[in-house]
Amino acid sequence: MSNSPDQSRKAGNGEDSIYWDKSKNRYIGAVSLGYTPSGKRHRQKVSGKTKTEVRLKLRELKKELEAGRKASATYTVEQAVSDWLKHGLKGRDTASIDTYRSLATNHVVADLGRAKLRDLEADALDHWLDQKSMVLATSSLQMVLSILRRSITQAERRGKVSRNVAELVETPEGQSGRQSKSLTLMQAKAVLITMPGSWIHAYVALSLLVGIRTEEVRPLTWSHVKLEVPDGTMPHVEVWRSVRREGETKTRKSRRTLAMPKQLVSVLSSLCEAQQAQRALLGLAWSDEDFVFGTDSGQQRTAEGVRRAFRSLLKEAGFEDPKAWTPRELRTSFVSVLSDHGIPIEVIARVAGHSTTHVTEQVYRKQLRPVITQGAEAMDEIFPDAEEPKE
Repeated sequence: MSNSPDQSRKAGNGEDSIYWDKSKNRYIGAVSLGYTPSGKRHRQKVSGKTKTEVRLKLRELKKELEAGRKASATYTVEQAVSDWLKHGLKGRDTASIDTYRSLATNHVVADLGRAKLRDLEADALDHWLDQKSMVLATSSLQMVLSILRRSITQAERRGKVSRNVAELVETPEGQSGRQSKSLTLMQAKAVLITMPGSWIHAYVALSLLVGIRTEEVRPLTWSHVKLEVPDGTMPHVEVWRSVRREGETKTRKSRRTLAMPKQLVSVLSSLCEAQQAQRALLGLAWSDEDFVFGTDSGQQRTAEGVRRAFRSLLKEAGFEDPKAWTPRELRTSFVSVLSDHGIPIEVIARVAGHSTTHVTEQVYRKQLRPVITQGAEAMDEIFPDAEEPKE
């Protein structure tokens, strides 16, 4: 007996049916779900080029229906990612949202956006990740896969898909990330005498001589900088805030109060006086709640603005490739300089705000040596008197 499209058997009541639709030139499979309150027959349908394809789709559809959900046949990866970016990042800080959005747009949506979420397969995702591993660092690969997993999880909760296929794949090894580096002692001395009197000179001095994170420097206000302490305590900086969500520091141990070496006290005192004079010249009020490294109008500087100014300073200091450096490496240099001076790892970890010495060892292992003394006093020894540039 031939198996031509127009000879498909009609299903009995309550059965699944497969039939040929001439207008669509495809086989149609239907699952009967009874009747609606209005008395109309309620059926869910799938389609395919062959009966075998339709039977497989009917099995998947029945599994979804048994699980109490019906996966959308048209819902795409792009829609899932868009919904997650819109609803799944509440409470995140702006910088994190920008990072997620950039990775989602340039890698997940650009490559997989048109794919129907219901049709996504683990083998296809493995192939996609292998391709991405040729151009992305491992950490970026992990974030990209995390974005896809979270997007599908949200779609799963909303009944758009019956399973999270992204949970079935693993992150491959990616490219080596950008290696962090540190200034040599000669380079550190050079940057500390470049562009004196400018805000970026003071920014570099604070970052290099005290070692606080970039996200802790930008929101720093004068109320947390104690240049004169009447009770004999050393001048210090209170590292209590960051640009992270709700102003919290990275970890509990990151909230710390650090003594300042004499050179830094002098630099910040000069900056404070210059800032007050500039505000007065512009007819603006000044208060100790102003940002230490704020713009002329008192706004907090952006990370990009700091990066540009830092590289201009490096160019002025004679660096061959200023673009090869970032402000974050001033902190790495702080750890390296202290280590070379013989400061024990336990002290460096505490001053740097690391939760354990393991973090310090893991990140700065190449620079570290075990042994001897303490923080701000050590910096006074290392940089006793910053020489003024010769005219």
